[in-house]
Amino acid sequence: MRKIFGMIGTTVAGSVGWSMGMYVGIGTAVVLSAVGSGVGLYYGIKLFDHWLG
Repeated sequence: MRKIFGMIGTTVAGSVGWSMGMYVGIGTAVVLSAVGSGVGLYYGIKLFDHWLG
């Protein structure tokens, strides 16, 4: 279940990063998506630990 929370956080934050970066260019979109995915993974797992851990 912890991995599912991490995966959901990665998907949501990565797509938000891509959406923000696509207006500047493809390179910016890739970088912001990668950063967003890392942040989403961290906070998805942290959220799981807080609620269910």
